[in-house]
Amino acid sequence: MARRDPEEVHSITSAREPFSAQVDHRERNYLISMAVRVACFIGFVAVDHWIRWVLLVGAVFLPYVAVVIGNSAIRSSGDGPSPFGVDRKQLDQ
Repeated sequence: MARRDPEEVHSITSAREPFSAQVDHRERNYLISMAVRVACFIGFVAVDHWIRWVLLVGAVFLPYVAVVIGNSAIRSSGDGPSPFGVDRKQLDQ
């Protein structure tokens, strides 16, 4: 049986990154935020200066910020078609 030429393989550039990669990225960001929160708590206990209250505010509000950042869907150029329809570049032509 004769071998035919290999078919051309097309790259799907608009495909999203794998879900597991997105979860890894979110977990890493969340863990970094929580490490900063723990540092704020330790600093609040250890420091006796006006900066103590800044550290307390950081320790209180960092969980909210970490969750918002962790759950945000960051779109890159390869994240599929635009949810708004036509891309801006196509409108300018």
